[in-house]
Amino acid sequence: MAVLDVSEALKSLTTTMESIEAVLDVDKLRAEIAVLEEQAAAPSLWDDPENAQKVTSRLSFLQGQVRRTEELRSRIDDLAVLFELGEAESDAETLEEARTELDAIRKAVSELEVRTLLSGEYDEREAMISVRAEAGGVDAADFAEQLQRMYLRWAERKGYPTEILDTSYAEEAGIKSTTFTVKAPYAYGTLSVEQGTHRLVRISPFDNQGRRQTSFAGVEVLPVVEQTDHIDIPENEIRIDVFRSSGPGGQSVNTTDSAVRITHLPTGIVVSCQNEKSQIQNRAAAMRVLQARLLARRKEEEQAKMDALKTEGGNSWGSQMRSYVMQPYQMVKDLRTEYEVGTPQAVLDGDIDDFLEAGIRWRKRREQEGE
Repeated sequence: MAVLDVSEALKSLTTTMESIEAVLDVDKLRAEIAVLEEQAAAPSLWDDPENAQKVTSRLSFLQGQVRRTEELRSRIDDLAVLFELGEAESDAETLEEARTELDAIRKAVSELEVRTLLSGEYDEREAMISVRAEAGGVDAADFAEQLQRMYLRWAERKGYPTEILDTSYAEEAGIKSTTFTVKAPYAYGTLSVEQGTHRLVRISPFDNQGRRQTSFAGVEVLPVVEQTDHIDIPENEIRIDVFRSSGPGGQSVNTTDSAVRITHLPTGIVVSCQNEKSQIQNRAAAMRVLQARLLARRKEEEQAKMDALKTEGGNSWGSQMRSYVMQPYQMVKDLRTEYEVGTPQAVLDGDIDDFLEAGIRWRKRREQEGE
């Protein structure tokens, strides 16, 4: 890389970092960190475990944001020195090290820049994800389970805790549906671009004639409800049914009827939970899912007046958004952003960061065009 190119690359990175720092408002973050540190040091913090968890989680997240920003700024400054040293000494090894670091910094700055694009009302929240098998029979059920694993693996790579609230297993293989949470700041804003219908094309392992099969699975992403949302559900508006939990192949996994299904009578929304050990725990988890869906429904109704959906840009539950092709060639392609890769197995193993980034940038452009 020529000296001029290096100079331009460093200048571009510096400009981008200045923009990121302005959007993040690092001084404001430091002020919030100081307040949270004072709260976290209070002896009475854990008298309210739920609030304590929120305080410590928010503090850790903000500290990470500031540290990440400061480290990137420092790495850019150090990189300039490294390039100067390599050029002055005509040291090929040092220059190669600097080029490798430049690529790494570009990726890190790009990832941080994407975070600044998450400015929606609920983007900072944890995410609740539902995956359900659609058209395609047993292949669709198997695909739904693969998608569940994809998101759980992605969260695991990031170090994000997850909690599976409900899984309904299909009879032969795979799952009919599942609901789980990803407990990390900005999980909703990041993962909301995954909402829609996913399509799989492959040679079906369940077809004894080895024919190619197309199957579909739907993904819904909701923000986790917080106390400030005021989603009150009167007891007379819900019907609660209990049933016996089941595992793969329809086998019973509990000897008691601990699974809970809640029907919201005014809207017809039905949610269930069977992954907790007691009926009380399952009921509480099912109510959280119901509240999240009612929150999304309320948000959708509010924004319908402004011709917008709950996950901006027309990416509603049911619209086809990504294809995973295993046969006759290997490709995963996002139908909105046109971003594609030739490694479907890596994607299904949780390597979806580039798809998420492309989706977030696409959505931001759509929002700006609509202004």
